[in-house]
Amino acid sequence: MLEALLKGLTLGLLLSISVGPVVFSIIKQSLNSGHRGGLTFVFGVSASDISLVLISNVFTQLFGYLVRHKSMIGIAGSIFLIGLGIFFIFFKKIKVDDSGVHVILLRKRDYIKTFFSGFFMNTLNPAVFLFWFTTSSTLITMPVQHRIIAFVTCLAFVLGTDILKVMMAQKIRKKLTPHNIQILSRINGLILLGFGMVLLWGLVFYSDKI
Repeated sequence: MLEALLKGLTLGLLLSISVGPVVFSIIKQSLNSGHRGGLTFVFGVSASDISLVLISNVFTQLFGYLVRHKSMIGIAGSIFLIGLGIFFIFFKKIKVDDSGVHVILLRKRDYIKTFFSGFFMNTLNPAVFLFWFTTSSTLITMPVQHRIIAFVTCLAFVLGTDILKVMMAQKIRKKLTPHNIQILSRINGLILLGFGMVLLWGLVFYSDKI
């Protein structure tokens, strides 16, 4: 049991400190939409991780089918990231009131959009997809109870660190003007656009060599 717990913590640490589009988007979402928007995005990411863990362990045949089509999934994820990047660079506007204070007003449909944005950004990220595939393959020899402990520990650790990122972003947000938040939103858009283009380039020109 202790071994499973340690493996879960190690995997959670590895996944939580990995640099990718999701990390920047958690911070951006928290700055733009407050802690509720940031937490909604994080819960979408967590739901994606849970789904991938279940698919990789319970529905192994389905996951094997998805792995064989990882290039198509990666291309879809690249297009999704590029589209989000373009949106944040050119179309996303920070709302301010008459006194120039940043206004945060999220409707129910905004929460739904934010949740699924986190879900699909994580699900369509080939790096995350392959992480869970590799992890499931590595732990397959462990007893079922120990595998459950390892995965639950990993998922809980990642969720906890993501929530911590939201809270830290809130402290930063109090010191930022709406103009600075707008700039950071566009920087996040550039990061998403860059990730998407590099990923798409690799999949189109180098996937057959892997």
